[in-house]
Amino acid sequence: MVTGAILILCLAAAFACPAPAARIKDIAVIAGVRDNQLIGYGLVVGLDGTGDKIDNGFTDQALTNMLSRQGLSMRGKSLESDNVAAVMLTAVLPPFVKQGSRIDVMVSSIGDAESLLGGTLLMSPLRGADGRVYAVAQGSVIIGGFSVGGAGGGVSKNHATVGRIPNGASVERELSYDFAARREFTINLHAADFTTCRNMEQIINQSISGVTARVVDASSVTVAMNGGYPGDIIDLVSSVEGLDVSVDTPAVVVLNEKTGTIVMGENVRISTVAIAHGNLSIQIKEEQSVSQPLPFSPEAPAGSAPTELESGAVVAPGGQTVVTTDTSIGVTEEKKQMQVVPAGVTIREVVAALNAIGATPRDLIVILQTIKAAGALQAELEIL
Repeated sequence: MVTGAILILCLAAAFACPAPAARIKDIAVIAGVRDNQLIGYGLVVGLDGTGDKIDNGFTDQALTNMLSRQGLSMRGKSLESDNVAAVMLTAVLPPFVKQGSRIDVMVSSIGDAESLLGGTLLMSPLRGADGRVYAVAQGSVIIGGFSVGGAGGGVSKNHATVGRIPNGASVERELSYDFAARREFTINLHAADFTTCRNMEQIINQSISGVTARVVDASSVTVAMNGGYPGDIIDLVSSVEGLDVSVDTPAVVVLNEKTGTIVMGENVRISTVAIAHGNLSIQIKEEQSVSQPLPFSPEAPAGSAPTELESGAVVAPGGQTVVTTDTSIGVTEEKKQMQVVPAGVTIREVVAALNAIGATPRDLIVILQTIKAAGALQAELEIL
């Protein structure tokens, strides 16, 4: 039997049941309501000798520009410093975020700095894809580790050249959403499926009066307010997000040979098939034997060859020492008989049939691929 060594996560494994239900807000998003990526460039200062080599070009130029903005003329002057690091900044601007709100910032070194431990990010703008500044970042960098060393070696914990500034950026520009004036919206599924969309359309029309839900395609459902709906668009979105809908998923088996992991969805089925699976083990063992002459043995004449006795030992002529190698080879093959794996109509029956083979997780990965090639596995194989 295959025990806990194999990880089989089976949805609805206990017994056959209808498709599981989930809230609409957990399986879909409202079209147009999404995060936006921000990026920026900045300097981290105050490092303990673990910063960039100042002559790498961009750190020198950035430091010169920063000092010039502070009223110090550094053009044409040679700068030497190892406590400054050039970094790239990334952040996520959530939808409906307001001016003055705080967001987290990721700080990543782009030079040859050894560590950002103890550094402080100087005020740096964060821009969107349109080139506009949406937030300004500044603060102490937290890396959650360290990196120290000397000429003969070093030790490090976590990744010392990437850090984070919690609530390190202040939002300066809001994204415009004219959501309250809308009379309809679109729901987009995370995983496209026609059946789930149809179920969503039916549950919305049955549960909420005064609205019309309509399937657009395999991933989208539009919801429009009629004249009889008493609330506004915000009330409607809140009501729709809380509805439970039956989620239908395709039959998929995910295999990861690197970790020996097998994951099956609830709709996996298997036809009756006969399987024989056995391993061939070959063991080769070599031992070296040394034959030494007896004390005060006379020296053998030139050209004399070793003598092999009936026992297999080799006797060296005269005072010579001979080394021989003994090789033994053993072959073991498991005697596996053909086993009939019956057709399974539930995931529980499929798992029980595969466990009855008595194979290891890595053997099961090969068996499942072979069953799929034979056309007896009604599921899609996804190999990671």
